[in-house]
Amino acid sequence: MTLLLDTCVFIWLTQEPAKLSAAAQTAINDPANTLAFSHASAWEMHLKHHAGKLSLPDPPRQWIPLQLAAWKIHEQGITLHAVHRTSDLPDIHRDPFDRMLIAQALEENLTIVSPDQFFPSYGVNVIW
Repeated sequence: MTLLLDTCVFIWLTQEPAKLSAAAQTAINDPANTLAFSHASAWEMHLKHHAGKLSLPDPPRQWIPLQLAAWKIHEQGITLHAVHRTSDLPDIHRDPFDRMLIAQALEENLTIVSPDQFFPSYGVNVIW
């Protein structure tokens, strides 16, 4: 199974793993699962870091690739189909980054690892 990590889950995994739920930890640590990191999450992290809302040990440009390699996390690119899918989603969740994660999960049949209570409303598989 491919697990698409919500932005907060990626940060917690690398910085504060105690914040992850037991189910999330089990799924992430299962060698049968593949971990994926969305380019949307990278963009979100860059914007928040630039605005002073996200503190990281190094700038995102250096820090993100190091964490991806250390944790063997694959990049999940944004396809045009996923971009189009964001417009088809109901307005349950307005955050554009979360809407992209939902669209990617629906388009690519991914399971999202997230504490976000709104994700299941979209019919995506969620682990938390």
